[in-house]
Amino acid sequence: MIAEKLWRKSMLNLSSTVRDAVEVLNRSGIKIVLILDPRDKLLGIVTDGDIRRGLLNGIQLDSPVSSIMQIDFTVVMPDVSRTTAVELMKEKSFGQLPVVNAEGKIIGLHLWDEIVSNPKRENVFIIMAGGKGTRLLPFTEDCPKPMVRVQEKPMMQHIIERGRAGGFKKYVVATHYLGSLIQDYFGDGSSLDVSIEYLTEREPLGTAGALRLLNENPSTHFIVSNGDVLSDINYGDILDFHIRNHADATMAVRLHEFQQPFGVINMNGIEILGVEEKPITYTHINAGIYVLNPDILNHLPESEAFDMTTLFSHLKKIKKRIIAYPMYESWLDVGRPDDLRLANSKTNDRKKKGSM
Repeated sequence: MIAEKLWRKSMLNLSSTVRDAVEVLNRSGIKIVLILDPRDKLLGIVTDGDIRRGLLNGIQLDSPVSSIMQIDFTVVMPDVSRTTAVELMKEKSFGQLPVVNAEGKIIGLHLWDEIVSNPKRENVFIIMAGGKGTRLLPFTEDCPKPMVRVQEKPMMQHIIERGRAGGFKKYVVATHYLGSLIQDYFGDGSSLDVSIEYLTEREPLGTAGALRLLNENPSTHFIVSNGDVLSDINYGDILDFHIRNHADATMAVRLHEFQQPFGVINMNGIEILGVEEKPITYTHINAGIYVLNPDILNHLPESEAFDMTTLFSHLKKIKKRIIAYPMYESWLDVGRPDDLRLANSKTNDRKKKGSM
């Protein structure tokens, strides 16, 4: 069982919201929220998957946590051996298994991620690092955007280290603007205990077009990430999600909140039907992280620039299975100087809290 200090960070009560559950999952890292009554009796659980399904189904972050909570769940008693717990988790594909006493109070938690280390994944991880980053001027005046530093490391290094933690060892980096600086810094990747190959775009080919330059097409599902996206996503999780759902292409999406700065008036002709004071609207945005099947490369045009969004639209038209992977993990597209300042401040906050 994991340390009590860790699973106690995952406790909430019934008055909590989905937003509270997301914050707990991001803070604890163990992909489960334990919903308790005032006496620590376990009333329900919320898993990583429950939150992702809820976000896709239109659940809002301020909805009560009970709207996504499982009330029919499996627990074990403290006298159940670790071996038996592991077999049960394996049989039922559980990532977590709560331990309760005779009164139903939570006293421990078996965690699959503690039992098995991250597998070494043979899947190729491709990073799109060719953009000029004009919106990030002056930082990109003589520096390629993925080399701009966040907390003393190039942004691309954060991506590679996050991928390596998920078991990914094989990287391909597509470069264009000042690409030699990227290659000089990372070399063959051995300093980061990974292998890196490079593609060079003579002209900008877009976020998907550069895939045409691969020396050898991947033999199985592969990851593609923009080189300016910083996230706490587990890349292994999105790959497993893609495979489990028999998808041809998967796009990570992030729930985006926008609060109108004014009151919104709903009207029918000149009749006012209602007034909403600075309402919040929710949309899903492209997070710049994808999983693709190798045959998808056959649908790229031969010579023109081609973006991922265009590719997904094309795949939809030809009835390929394209799906969304809803993210709740921290995420930032570092596109402007303000984003860079925010990325550095967030990294500092995490270091103060002992994470990252």
